[in-house]
Amino acid sequence: MISIKKLRNDKDSFKSKLALKNDNADLDLILSLDAKLRELKTASSEMRAERNSASDAIGKAKKAGDDASAAISTMRELGENIKEIESDLQDVSIQLDDLLYKIPNPPHDSSPKGKDESDNVEVRSWGSKPEFDFTPKTHTEIGESLELFDFIRSAKLSGSGFPLYTGQGAHLERSLINSMMSHHHNEYDFKEIFPPVLMKKKSMITTGQLPKFEEDMYHTEVDNLYLAPTAEVPVTNIHRDEIIDESELPIHYVAYSPCFRRESGSYGKDTRGLLRVHQFNKVELVKFTTPESSYDELETLTHQAESILQKLGLCYRVVELCTGDLSFAAAKCYDIEIWAPGEGKWLEVSSCSNFESFQARRGNIRFRDSDNNVKFLHTLNGSGVATPRLMVALIETYQNQNGTISFPEKVAEFLGIKEIT
Repeated sequence: MISIKKLRNDKDSFKSKLALKNDNADLDLILSLDAKLRELKTASSEMRAERNSASDAIGKAKKAGDDASAAISTMRELGENIKEIESDLQDVSIQLDDLLYKIPNPPHDSSPKGKDESDNVEVRSWGSKPEFDFTPKTHTEIGESLELFDFIRSAKLSGSGFPLYTGQGAHLERSLINSMMSHHHNEYDFKEIFPPVLMKKKSMITTGQLPKFEEDMYHTEVDNLYLAPTAEVPVTNIHRDEIIDESELPIHYVAYSPCFRRESGSYGKDTRGLLRVHQFNKVELVKFTTPESSYDELETLTHQAESILQKLGLCYRVVELCTGDLSFAAAKCYDIEIWAPGEGKWLEVSSCSNFESFQARRGNIRFRDSDNNVKFLHTLNGSGVATPRLMVALIETYQNQNGTISFPEKVAEFLGIKEIT
């Protein structure tokens, strides 16, 4: 959520920055509702003070044996007026919050300006695209021949987009998750979290999934709970409505969770095999830090996510998203894309984002500094990493001509798997 105080002081700056995200929110309406809300709060406070005075007058009149009927009448009238004002105040507050929750986080000044993904900027790359003396197969061809997954039976179970990993495929998926969790804990001292996946509405609001993207979420109507689209949601909400001492910052968490996304707007996109699914596994990195250090933490976070791909020997590139391609909640973001030789294209496996105070304001997550001031902290998160496209690139990169998969020694050591036949 944006700061309403900053919006009051610099509407034009907000308007121009939101335009870079292709957003045309009615800021004048928001400011008029904000002014109305403050006006009603002032009127309510004044009437409460008057009612207290009337109450004191009644007490004094009764004690002195005087007629208190006028003061009683005044207090009753004030009570009715207060009820009316507070009803209006609630209505205006709901309208204002509804609008504020739908405004995206303005982009950071360092994010490259652009309209869509074609304006994203490649920052760096690592490794070389693998070369073959045969035509490389796709992950679906390899997976079917080695029985790594079964999309026909998974469709019978849950419909399309819900993978069923089998045999050595299930083993590889589990090994990837375990290896990545251990790596981030052992190498970078992230604290491990194993969170629940059913979320309250408030948790989804904190991280920005609700209310704007409700149609993309899976929802259990009886219990009014949402299936987490990423471990970012439960882990960020661990400190909702808390004040953390600055001495405890930064806090670094790593969590595994299954993720669920309806992606109702993704029709027509590539949905073959593991390229775009509704349920998938992901290792997530979440950071809580001071505003002064958050952009240094973003750079470190991105390198920490990259380290997984280096361990696996996969060719990848880091892309800085332009303003028009940034997510709703991110102020700045790097995507990490790996090369899938069978598919012949780059696949995104991680987004590393700085949300600044946007999520913290929505979730009331604060810290107390050394001068005893309470402020909103900054939150960051990045995939460390998501498994479906990682598995695509992994089995396509290390495929053999006879359809088997052989991992190099260092990759095999990381995974605990030498070959799949």
